[in-house]
Amino acid sequence: MKPFLQEVAEDLTERFGTNLQHCAIIFNNKRPAAYLQKHFANIIQKPFFSPSFFTIQEFFAAASQFKIADFYLQFFTLHRIYNQLLAEEKLEPISSHKFFPLAKIILSDFSQIDADLVDAEKLYRDLEDISIINKDFDYLSPEQYQFLAQFWTSYSEGKHKKQQELFIKMWRRMPKLYHKFHASLKNGGFLTNGSVYRHLAEGSVKDLAYLSDFDKGKIIFVGFNALSSAEAKLFTQLQEADKALFYFDTDDYYLKDNLQEAGLFLRKNIDRLGLKNVFDERPSLMSTADHLVNVYKVQGQSVQAKILNEVLADDYSAENEVGNTVVVLADESLLIPALQTIPTDVDGKKIDLNVTMGFALSSSSIFGLADLWLNAQLEIINTGKLTYKSLEAFLTHPLTGLSQRMRDKIQTALLKENVVEIEHLRLVRQGGLLEVFYQQIEEPKNVVSNLLQVLNFVLNRLSNNKALKKIDAELFVKTIQELNRLHDTFGHHIGQEDISFVIYLVQKSLQAIAVPLSGDPLNGIQLMGLLETRNLNFDKVVFLGFNEGIIPKSSIGNSFIPDSIRRVYGLPVLENLDAISSYMVYRLLQRARNINFVYNSLTDESTSGEPSRILKQLEYESKFTFQYHELALEVKTEVAKEVVIKKEDHPFIQATLQKYLNKEKILSPSALTQYISNPIDFFFNYIAGIKEPKEVSAVVEANEIGSILHKVMEYFYEDLVGTEITKTAIEERRKGVPKLIQKAFSSVMFNNPDKVMEYRGMQKVILAIVDAYVNVILNQDISQTPFTIISLEQKVEALVHFPLNGKDASIKMFGYIDRVDVKNGITRIVDYKTGSDKLTFKDIPELFNSDGKHINKALVQTLLYTYAYEQYAGKTNVEPNLYVVKSMSQDGVWFKTGRQSLSGQFLEDIKPEFLAALRNKLTELFEAPYFKASAIEDNYKFSIYKTLFGK
Repeated sequence: MKPFLQEVAEDLTERFGTNLQHCAIIFNNKRPAAYLQKHFANIIQKPFFSPSFFTIQEFFAAASQFKIADFYLQFFTLHRIYNQLLAEEKLEPISSHKFFPLAKIILSDFSQIDADLVDAEKLYRDLEDISIINKDFDYLSPEQYQFLAQFWTSYSEGKHKKQQELFIKMWRRMPKLYHKFHASLKNGGFLTNGSVYRHLAEGSVKDLAYLSDFDKGKIIFVGFNALSSAEAKLFTQLQEADKALFYFDTDDYYLKDNLQEAGLFLRKNIDRLGLKNVFDERPSLMSTADHLVNVYKVQGQSVQAKILNEVLADDYSAENEVGNTVVVLADESLLIPALQTIPTDVDGKKIDLNVTMGFALSSSSIFGLADLWLNAQLEIINTGKLTYKSLEAFLTHPLTGLSQRMRDKIQTALLKENVVEIEHLRLVRQGGLLEVFYQQIEEPKNVVSNLLQVLNFVLNRLSNNKALKKIDAELFVKTIQELNRLHDTFGHHIGQEDISFVIYLVQKSLQAIAVPLSGDPLNGIQLMGLLETRNLNFDKVVFLGFNEGIIPKSSIGNSFIPDSIRRVYGLPVLENLDAISSYMVYRLLQRARNINFVYNSLTDESTSGEPSRILKQLEYESKFTFQYHELALEVKTEVAKEVVIKKEDHPFIQATLQKYLNKEKILSPSALTQYISNPIDFFFNYIAGIKEPKEVSAVVEANEIGSILHKVMEYFYEDLVGTEITKTAIEERRKGVPKLIQKAFSSVMFNNPDKVMEYRGMQKVILAIVDAYVNVILNQDISQTPFTIISLEQKVEALVHFPLNGKDASIKMFGYIDRVDVKNGITRIVDYKTGSDKLTFKDIPELFNSDGKHINKALVQTLLYTYAYEQYAGKTNVEPNLYVVKSMSQDGVWFKTGRQSLSGQFLEDIKPEFLAALRNKLTELFEAPYFKASAIEDNYKFSIYKTLFGK
């Protein structure tokens, strides 16, 4: 079917011939100009002078002698005047940061008021009256109050009158704010877009000398639909002055039917305003032409894009000409998934793809680098320090160009010290990019200039190293251009602002940048947003994200003007969005042969899971041929299989095990208990050497709390080793416990016991927990006084012999005993525990049963210490004690089975049995054919290796 713009080109060529150069052709957006020029060239087929092309904003801005004020100039002007009005009312000024979200709404309302020629003074007076009614008529019945509340939907019954009083005051100052704001801009030679429209509409087109440039031709408005009141008035005046032609893209299917919302604004333009459509007698393509519609129901957001390869298969092989295929992103967040799906070539043939939407800077590494710098400056300004996570993000950022050697050097140093917050001067002293990046901003005016310096430094480094990608180069240029513009705008306004607020403005500005991607707008597959399709037609149309709530949108945006007042004054309301969306979809469909709708059927926080009402309406009312497809994703779970690691015929495993037998490696009690609990964990940890990567963290892990406690107890008793410990000695030293805890904290967390620091938040909680644990231990020790400490944190080693393949073998075991003391002639091994260890056990065989539920790691470890110490010191009758700080006050410190404590003769009887079971387990470790997982999942529920052995 013939495209709308081709029909326009044919009609204009016939009307004006060589006088086309005297015409101005006005569109809603820039894109249709290229298509119309192409059609002119195809029709005329010889050199000709082109008409002038404008967007409507460009055309009316050119007709005004004033410049258009950008958003930031409007914001700073509005803020200054607002605070002046507050001062007149003897109220405190409002900060820029608090005013910014308010200003965005006020400026949006002002723009709509101007574009629709509304009397601002009257509108805000009505708002004030309504809010006063809402405040004062509390005696009304609920039904009466509900009726009045429809005028003031934002604040209804139950809201505090204080809030309503503040709003009443705001409405009273709004007319002054409106007039003073526009007057101030005008004095500087600026207008807003909305006030340009009002300024022109309230004058006469006969007085616009600018229009005389087109006296020999016409001003031609192409493809307009919804008009503001100002546009409608200007269009009407231009038609009455015989200066304008209007080409409306219509179809009787929705134009003649008053129930069709797609024709709402066209009926208003043609029937009520009397604007004459050049194409007033055209056949209804919606009713007469063939339309094949495919509806794809898919499950998932990104899956909508993945279906493109099926829908566009024919287009990949065909020679795509202008007007053939378009992919319309009703949900523009699908741009990246769509780009990742459409291939660059198929069977060696290049796929022509033109993306009109532009690539969002906020999705790029350049924005990530700028955002890192801005946030780093906030940290430095607020604390003089930088968090490790922020620095790590900088070190690993792809654009910093830091060598792996430099990254490793910095990260290793900080990991060793466990530095959670780094002094920024320490980074500046490193020189190079670190110095440039972390130089502190001193004044608000330096925010933009310093960021420009950082980006230029990075850009030059990448260019010199020939590591700059094309898309990155375009993004750098666009970012630097925007920052230079901001620098010019901010120059006169930010001298007294907080640096943090200027950083916030820069972040918001950069987030709005989009860079056009390369492509040919006239050939190949076109990838567009819905707004960009205005005036364009395609034989094949694919809609992605065609869900209810996305098209049409479910919100008109933030405004202080309630819905009922908007209706009274003719301002846009929610139904307008329905009509505009329906029209844009219908006008695309009326000339398309192959139509494809894709929607997400899953319900989540971002989508309803329902197709758009526009699709439902087409299904019920049109005579299109519909075909339905459902992409069902099968969910398959992998069959659980046991993972075993065979030892035989594996030289590395055999060699590593042999190192234990050769005494090149020493087995620790914790390694043995890991093997007992879950043999395959032992393989990953001690044979394969797979370790959890170390991280700098402000969070103190459970094992670190235990390490801090052990250090405190070592510090507490280190001067008393070899002496008799009395209650008096403990009480005297108890006063110094808080300092010992801080020293231990610095030793464990930062490898520096002398480090002085300011404790915050969770760190204070950890100190309090350790203090409580220390006091539990000291209370227990007081109850045991007098006793004598023999050693603290003593390293002990012992040989353990066991049978292996019919021969005698041995391994060396070692460990550090928390404390050895003597009480009533009995030598005791004391082990401190901060976890949930138990003192009870079933029997010795169950201690070593990897597939059992009664493994007691603490008992195995303490008995190993006992065995090793007896060998080391040549003593007998050494007794194991366990100080479980969480339960010690109730359960005591002695292991027990049933009611029998593990002490005295019973302990001595148990020791040989324990040693025999230990030898059997060591034989299994070296003789068993494979490492496997325990049959009891509780034995490895905290294992870091679970994903490796299929659990």
